Amino acid sequence: MKKKIGFILLAVMLVLLSVSCISCSDKDDGILKVGMECGYQPYNWTQQDDTDGAVPIYGKDGLYANGYDVKIAKKIAESLGMELEIHAYKWDSLIPSVRSGSLDLIIAGMSPTAERKKKISFSDAYYESNLVVVVRRDGEYANATKLSDLSGAKIVAQAGTFHDEVVDQIPNVKHQTALEDFPTMITALNSKTIDGYIAEEPGAKADCNANPNFVFLPFTNNGADETGFKVEDMSNVTLAVGLKKRSKLLSKVNAALKNISDEERDKMMEESINSVGDLAIEADEERTFFESVGYILKTYGTQLLYGVGNTLLIALVSTVAGLFIGIIVGIIKTIPLSRKKWLAVIQRIVNFLLSCYIEIFRSTPMMVQAMVIYWGYAFLSGGTTLPLLPSALIIVSINTGAYISEIVRGGIISVDKGQYEAAESIGMTHFQIMTHVVMPQVVRNILPAVSNEFVINIKDTSVLNVIGVAELFYQATVASKATYAIFETYAIICVIYFVMTFTITRLLRLVERLLDGNKNYTICGSQSDSASMIKVKTEDVPND
Repeated sequence: MKKKIGFILLAVMLVLLSVSCISCSDKDDGILKVGMECGYQPYNWTQQDDTDGAVPIYGKDGLYANGYDVKIAKKIAESLGMELEIHAYKWDSLIPSVRSGSLDLIIAGMSPTAERKKKISFSDAYYESNLVVVVRRDGEYANATKLSDLSGAKIVAQAGTFHDEVVDQIPNVKHQTALEDFPTMITALNSKTIDGYIAEEPGAKADCNANPNFVFLPFTNNGADETGFKVEDMSNVTLAVGLKKRSKLLSKVNAALKNISDEERDKMMEESINSVGDLAIEADEERTFFESVGYILKTYGTQLLYGVGNTLLIALVSTVAGLFIGIIVGIIKTIPLSRKKWLAVIQRIVNFLLSCYIEIFRSTPMMVQAMVIYWGYAFLSGGTTLPLLPSALIIVSINTGAYISEIVRGGIISVDKGQYEAAESIGMTHFQIMTHVVMPQVVRNILPAVSNEFVINIKDTSVLNVIGVAELFYQATVASKATYAIFETYAIICVIYFVMTFTITRLLRLVERLLDGNKNYTICGSQSDSASMIKVKTEDVPND
């Protein structure tokens, strides 16, 4: 038993080492790795073809990045003589990715705030903008000309940005909880749950082009005339390229930016703003809910199916791997303490470590675990990141194993002690008892709980979008940000998740019934007549 466990652990370590080596070997200094959200119009967005000079998104088959940031990135890569490689990450993952060395640059409409400068370096500014407020054209604040006109309004801003800090400059403002991204704020404004949101002027223009019922209020950015927001540090409203501290690329990036004239920058921004309106489903005509659903399915149906495939793959493989981990951990934790003191001490240490593993992974969200494991590996390996799909499998498997190990342990201790005693009386070892007597019963008894874990994993794979795994939720996010149809898109994936979980649940119930066998059985032979046959029905057997 010990040799088998040791072999398994060694095999896992070798697999991880081989994957790491492969990742290291793929590292090419001739490639400029640039990170962005690919969902922050007009600076960057995701589309399904390479029109207008769009660049393929790394690791996302069939998806391309475009926008002002992409145009700037192409100029920098051309100046450096390097091949551009776009990586799509959540906003909160961009800075960790650069700090770990897995990305060379951040070009994502990011302002070089004082807090961010503590963590990474920034280039010279590549764009400067003004802060505005986007409101509904038919709302009571559409004609506001100064901040005081927004008194009593419900205003929101993007979480983790300077925008959220200036909301309170509006007199008597109803400061709403910051939202994750602009598509979410657009949805909130469309649903009239807020009165407006803060944005930079280019982004506001793009949003208004895509949403004709929106209008932005162009207040003075520096507050010189006391009508607009006061910005003491102008770096908060400028955009710059983010780099790792003491990066050798900083001077080269600044030199590349100097070669881009102001006229060229304005032209690229205008082109990006105009392109955003073409992406939104509201751009050509007003569609009904079902027409919007049909458009999304027609345009992004292939990508959604691709996300479904990844979701089911991750959930299935991780559940099986988690079951394997859980069985091993559960068996180890139920091994009786040895009478040998030194061996008993080792058992206690191992049990303590396994308990720590279980408690840590059961007590922390999988989203946090994904961030820690994925970026932690990048930090420890000097910038090398594991491929996304293997990373997803490792994260979900380890998380599932922690839960299933307790399920297995409960199944083992539920087996009647008399069976242990009977098996020991005929000379069976603990390993033989577990494999031939206990575990067959445990596996059947825990099957409903394991099936439930499988269904949970189908839903929980959605948190993996924080590291850029292209599962169903990620694909839906791409579609919603491109079309601005947040409600319609998530209504679609709600139905898809329901169909997947409902179907899987019914299939697993069928498996359980097959394992139970027939309810009717036949007894062949007796002490008086060896040829006799007695057919028994379950309902005929007395309950007592």
